[in-house]
Order: sequence, then structure tokens, then C-alpha cells
Amino acid sequence: MTPATKWALAVGALALALIVALLPRSASVPPDTEDDTELAAARQQAALAACLPEQDGGEGRSAGGAFQDVRVHCLGDGSQVEFGDTLGEGPTLVNVWATWCEPCREELPLLARYAERPDAARVVTVQVQSAPEDGLRLFTELGVRLPALHDGEGASGPVRGALRVPTALPASYVVEGGEARLVTKPRLFTSVEEIVNAVEGTR
Repeated sequence: MTPATKWALAVGALALALIVALLPRSASVPPDTEDDTELAAARQQAALAACLPEQDGGEGRSAGGAFQDVRVHCLGDGSQVEFGDTLGEGPTLVNVWATWCEPCREELPLLARYAERPDAARVVTVQVQSAPEDGLRLFTELGVRLPALHDGEGASGPVRGALRVPTALPASYVVEGGEARLVTKPRLFTSVEEIVNAVEGTR
């Protein structure tokens, strides 16, 4: 092999190494950026209601009592909020659900219809055991715009711990004065009237 050939091979190898080193940076988007972009798009499409009540400029409330120090993420915008701050002044209906739960998918539209009533209590939903983007896509599919918290993808989370949520989902609670009552009659809502009766039973 002549010196000229060796020199040409060395230059070629160096150029190839330089191309390989630069290619990932210019031809691909970092995974985190892709995830953030997809999540932002899903949030925009879902257009969920704010996690904090509109009163007092949405700056938080003191009605949460024992739930005031429970930190959780707002599904609609990704901000971290205190669970107690998401509750209304009177009774608040809190619904815990998961994307894999078929009864949850049937119940969420009923909760949305109930929330449209002029005499309705505040309704806050809590997604568990699945990724935020999955929950946002489900809300978009169902046309539901309720306030939603994300309590983590694992088997436990701060809201679930505070409420002592059972394994079976969905689980609904009427929360008032810092205390939560699990709705057991019925365990699953099948009509708006059942939701009205469950909430008014505490008034």
C-alpha cells in the first residue's frame, strides 16, 4: 500500500467518524423534547378545565383541610398544585379513574353532564396508573373537559394515599370540610340522578 493510499484511507476514516458524530445531533430530536411536544399537543387538544377553582383568582383555597399539603400534578397544564386547593367551598365530588378501567370510561361523561348543572357541586377527577398523555387522549375522545389531577403511573400516589382509595376503580368521594366519604351506594354511577343523590346526601 502506497503512502498516498494510506493517507487517503486515513482522511476517509476521519471524515466518516466526523459524519457519524454529527448526524444524531442534526437529524434527530432528543427523546425528552419529543415527549414534551407530544404532551403539550395532547394538553392543547384536551383543553381541560383549570385544576384550581376560578374564585379568588385561582390562587388556592383553605377548604382542603387535611388535604392541604398533598401535592399533585394538574393534568391539564402540568403544574404542581395542592389537592386541598382544587376543592370547592362546599362539597366536592372527587372521582378516581384509570384509562384501562372500562366502567371509568362510562362514568366520566356522566360526571361531565352532572357538572353542567347550575346546582352541581364542583367535580375534580384524578387519573391513576397510566401516563398523562393516555388520560388526555381519553378525555379528548370522550369530549370531557373536567378538571383533572394526575396521581402518578404507579400503584400508589399522594391523593390515593390521602383518600385511601380501594383497588377497584372507579372510586368517587364527596369531600367537604377536610373530610372525605367514599360513595358506596351506588359504587358506580349509571345516571346523573345517582350523582345528584350521592352529593346531596351530605348537604
